[in-house]
Amino acid sequence: MPIHAALRHRLYPALPAIAAQFGTPFHLYDEAGIRHTGKRLLRAFADIPGFREYYAIKALPNPHILAILRDLGFGFDCSSQAELMLARGIGAHGDALMFTSNNASRTDFEAALAQGGCILNLDDIGAIGKLPHMPELLCVRYNPGPSRQGNSIIGLPAEAKFGVPHHQLESTFRQAMARGACRFGLHTMLVSNELDDRYMAQTIAMLLDIVQRLEDALQIRFEFINMGGGIGIPYHPGDRAFKLEALGEHARHLLTAHRLARSHAPALYMESGRYITGPHGVLVTRVINIKHSYRRFIGVDASMSALMRPGMYGAYHHIEVPGKPRRADDPPVDVVGALCENNDKFAIQRRLPPVDEGDLLVIQDTGAHGHAMGFNYNGQLRPQELLLHADGQVERIRRAETLDDYFATLEPARPAG
Repeated sequence: MPIHAALRHRLYPALPAIAAQFGTPFHLYDEAGIRHTGKRLLRAFADIPGFREYYAIKALPNPHILAILRDLGFGFDCSSQAELMLARGIGAHGDALMFTSNNASRTDFEAALAQGGCILNLDDIGAIGKLPHMPELLCVRYNPGPSRQGNSIIGLPAEAKFGVPHHQLESTFRQAMARGACRFGLHTMLVSNELDDRYMAQTIAMLLDIVQRLEDALQIRFEFINMGGGIGIPYHPGDRAFKLEALGEHARHLLTAHRLARSHAPALYMESGRYITGPHGVLVTRVINIKHSYRRFIGVDASMSALMRPGMYGAYHHIEVPGKPRRADDPPVDVVGALCENNDKFAIQRRLPPVDEGDLLVIQDTGAHGHAMGFNYNGQLRPQELLLHADGQVERIRRAETLDDYFATLEPARPAG
């Protein structure tokens, strides 16, 4: 049974009662689906010694979700002090954490290296001299520049702000060694939502080639390579699914060949976020207005502040109206929120079944970069998050924001006069 069909089977019969109990809007995540995909990932790479997944916390930063992934043996990729705190709060420490720096401050580095530390992943040669101390194990994020192509979401590597350029890579490791680093990893992250397993395999091959050159030049040995994340999911019903098992086979062959040629091979790490949780979340929102203008607008009680991707990237998220099947002759509509921005739309000229005020809409694939990218423009408040447990019980794992939350950080204004 496809994952979406399984979630639909578990969720839709109970959805009216869930909406009545908790109110709308809400993001809801499916524990059974997350565990299924996590186990599938581990099986696909089970023949690769030392393989480890470092879940990208930025995709879904909620400790209830992170605890599920911890139970599967995942590590966590962090890029801020808050994400470090989330991971440590559910018991992840030391080499279960990777801190991937990006325009990081000295305070960020101090937080990363505190409390037993983590694997530090630097993306700038200038950061070497700014570290409070050099850890024994250091990873460097590599940007291959024009030798590789990116994709439409993350852009061209040569234009990206991330990573150490090719001409600085050897010098970065030399400077780190001069400060005391003696164990090494190499990381890259070139694409986002990529559906071609061959591209990801090429990234592994690229990292192994760079590792070989650096080991020979510096007389060191790399403990791991981290191919980053970027594995995509089929947001559109016509998209093909990523061939995960094929990538596992590609990786096994590449690492085996490297081991035969070099008598050793680094472990393989990755940092999938979207692939693990993306398909296993939905945004449930209720129709509150129907407007007839030059177009037909379906107004819902969620806004772009709850799901930025359609307005930011023009990203597609499939929408269903439970109990109302879609027909080929359904008129196109725009599904909109309440922000004073014309890109506050979940769908543009999409054919949905005829809807009425009060109907529930289920916006799919919001389990990554959904709630996490929320914001408060126009004073809109971010919605609650719910977890559908494997036993069918539903738990609120984040309450909705309130007006008190919105005003809590403001300093009182001085009286006039």
